[in-house]
Amino acid sequence: MLREILAITGKPGLYKLVSRGNNMLIVESLVDGKRMPTYARDKIVALSDVSMFTDADDIALSDVLTNAGKKEGLKAVSMDPKKAGNAELQAWFDEVLPNWDRDRVYPSDIRKLIQWYNILINAGITDFSIKEDEPAAEETK
Repeated sequence: MLREILAITGKPGLYKLVSRGNNMLIVESLVDGKRMPTYARDKIVALSDVSMFTDADDIALSDVLTNAGKKEGLKAVSMDPKKAGNAELQAWFDEVLPNWDRDRVYPSDIRKLIQWYNILINAGITDFSIKEDEPAAEETK
């Protein structure tokens, strides 16, 4: 499922891939359901391609989201990431991913993770797995 969910640099929220065209993708916002085209100049990343730094190897975002889902019982995170202090964010993330790299993962990264998790939960997406037979959403350059 995460192969179809996209983050677009400069645009808030997450988007679902709807269709492909010549030099563009049609995406639908998971927040308000509005559709829009994205072009080759937009930096688009599928959530399946995102990972988080740990003390050992990097861990896929799908695994981090799964851990967050287990911690929160597949409900939205109750704390407001915009108002939460750095210590509160880091304490929450300690429970989700105990071996995260404290030098390379910033509070802003944890805020974004919580925002993305909440968007996915509110959109009814609770399966964070990446299936090998899913077609990858192509990144436009």
